[in-house]
Amino acid sequence: MKYPTFFDTIETITLQDPLSEVLGAFEKGEIVFSYLDVVKSAGHSCPTIAGAYLMVREGLKALYPNAIPKRGGIKVFFKEAQKEGTTGVVANVFSLITGATDHWGFKGLGAHHKRTDLMFFNAQIPLHVRMQRMDTDEFVDIAYNPSCIEVDPLMQPLMQKLLTETLNAEEKMLFSRLWQARVGKILEFFDKVITIK
Repeated sequence: MKYPTFFDTIETITLQDPLSEVLGAFEKGEIVFSYLDVVKSAGHSCPTIAGAYLMVREGLKALYPNAIPKRGGIKVFFKEAQKEGTTGVVANVFSLITGATDHWGFKGLGAHHKRTDLMFFNAQIPLHVRMQRMDTDEFVDIAYNPSCIEVDPLMQPLMQKLLTETLNAEEKMLFSRLWQARVGKILEFFDKVITIK
């Protein structure tokens, strides 16, 4: 499986999942997610996927400054509706990493380890996403704005050709290279595109 080499340079996310520990999936319940894991789940790498990964990663750092985040112990709130814009795509990334779902996830072992009713949409929050610890009720609000990462001027005409299915083989290679180059810059300069309050 070949992919852009920068995928392997992105800082990973480590969580402790009590359910995984109980069921013997991972020793001590420790799970590490990489950007490559998220790309595999989504099936593609784009500014939205990169932004979702960064929001989860940086949000968890702020929410758990002195501890390993607890997978399954976090509520996630989205300002937008689930079907609005790219909210559903972003929500999938948050669900993958935090374990949170709205109504379709794991219903728990008795009263423990439930993953449903931990994700909410159309929330009255100031930024794009809120992550809230269930043990302390502490929360962080997170926004993502990649507009400061310039788009190569060649991208617009190439995108038009992509949409009309008129790209030749050389142009396809150029388009994909320029596309991933911007994604790489977003991930590299994450402190410029992520806001946490």
